[in-house]
Amino acid sequence: MALVFAACGDDDSQPAKKKETASPAAAEQKAGCKDVQQPAPREAGGQKPPKQPLDPGTTYEVELKTSCGPFTIRLNQKSAPKAAASFAALAKSGFFDDTIFHRIVPGFVIQGGDPTASGTGGPGYSTRDRVPANAAYVPGVVAMAKAGNEPAGTAGSQFFVVTGADVGLTPDYALLGKVTKGMDVVQAIGELGDPASGGTGTPLQSVVIEGAKVSER
Repeated sequence: MALVFAACGDDDSQPAKKKETASPAAAEQKAGCKDVQQPAPREAGGQKPPKQPLDPGTTYEVELKTSCGPFTIRLNQKSAPKAAASFAALAKSGFFDDTIFHRIVPGFVIQGGDPTASGTGGPGYSTRDRVPANAAYVPGVVAMAKAGNEPAGTAGSQFFVVTGADVGLTPDYALLGKVTKGMDVVQAIGELGDPASGGTGTPLQSVVIEGAKVSER
């Protein structure tokens, strides 16, 4: 199952990108990320959706520790309660540990959440939330990727963080939440995509999610 955001070159909502050139060494120095080895891919699937929703009276945050530093996502239960509960459960189970950002498009998005690192993997189930008609995909917004033939609001495990100011996306992607800490880390990761790769977003170096921690308050 190829995800829209794994092959966004076929997505009419993708804005045109200016062609730029950059070397991996220059990008690494600018971002200040650790030079790490890419983890071995794992098989996808095998997970079960959570049986209970998150407590609506509790605020949930997920800290992703990456080889570029940590950043924190505050889950939005109002806009995507099913995706939020699923994401929190997957994070607690270690599903995201030792995975990479397999797609990095400068000035657009960074995308991860696939243990196979191929852009086609997921947890073995999907959820679906209603996407607001006025959904705004602005810098720092975290949303869920989906296959092009799936209804709006469908989510598995792959997520993307918006890094560009005007990405021109239609309201099709479940609004998981927003980055509340570490946006500088997100932007640093966003600079590590090969500009010459276009919408495929080939990373210039491996950016690893080393672990995920869920906190409640």
